[in-house]
Amino acid sequence: MKLGLIAGNGRFPFLLLDAARAQGLAVAVAAIREETDAEMDRRAAADPLISVHWLSLGELSRLIEVFHKEGVTKAVMAGQVKHKQIFSSIRPDWRLAKLLLNLRTRNTDMLLGAVAKVLGDEGIELISSTAFLEPLLATEGVLTVRGPDEDERKNIEYGLGVARAVSGFDIGQTVVVAAQACVAVEAMEGTDATIERAGALMRTLRESGKEGGESSTLARKLTIIKVAKPNQDMRFDVPVIGIRTVETMVGAGASCLSIEAGRTLLFDREALLERADAAGIAIVGSAREY
Repeated sequence: MKLGLIAGNGRFPFLLLDAARAQGLAVAVAAIREETDAEMDRRAAADPLISVHWLSLGELSRLIEVFHKEGVTKAVMAGQVKHKQIFSSIRPDWRLAKLLLNLRTRNTDMLLGAVAKVLGDEGIELISSTAFLEPLLATEGVLTVRGPDEDERKNIEYGLGVARAVSGFDIGQTVVVAAQACVAVEAMEGTDATIERAGALMRTLRESGKEGGESSTLARKLTIIKVAKPNQDMRFDVPVIGIRTVETMVGAGASCLSIEAGRTLLFDREALLERADAAGIAIVGSAREY
């Protein structure tokens, strides 16, 4: 079987590529010009069973043509496509333009679900993005040396309720909490930018306290809560945590991260947890809600 790989940004496409090749599969990569790392070409040059085809976000017809030419009947999406790209850089071809016009709402699930249906109608089945990476899914319980303290556990309990409600509307999957109050909610900017925004807000509160005013009741470390959507389609937009997220937490002054067990991928797990331990950050896999 030749696997089709629709590659977004980050390390996810490369991890999936390695896993597929380890199973002996040839891989036809549809690399998105606006997102995919140029390293993909170097990987293909070193392996005759990897082919790379570069296309822009809006070229749905060309994607189908490429996969048909390569004999692809099963494909996977791996790697983020920034939500704002869909509204800024995209120049839809006739097929994608028609699809967009027929959408009730233009959120991630609706758009990618419609793309998956078009691919399916063309004989290309979109399979789970975790199909080759099950060992990278977060397990339940404390993952770091330090577990959440009492305040952080309260933040997690409160934040899980908020995050699950927000994710149900396909707005974002991350919320930032301090002292059981919501500091930031993810929207189109993505997880890391949300954490940075929360850190900047907390710094302004601390600085205003130093200027002679009373110290804010929110002047405490931040807890990050990231969840999957209630009906998460594991074919796309699966929650992912990497070492960059931990570095962003360090910069923002965040002390705890809750992720959803069984539905969140941990990239560079050993290095990620070592960095979190060095920074005194607690990471916990929270039980998923059915």
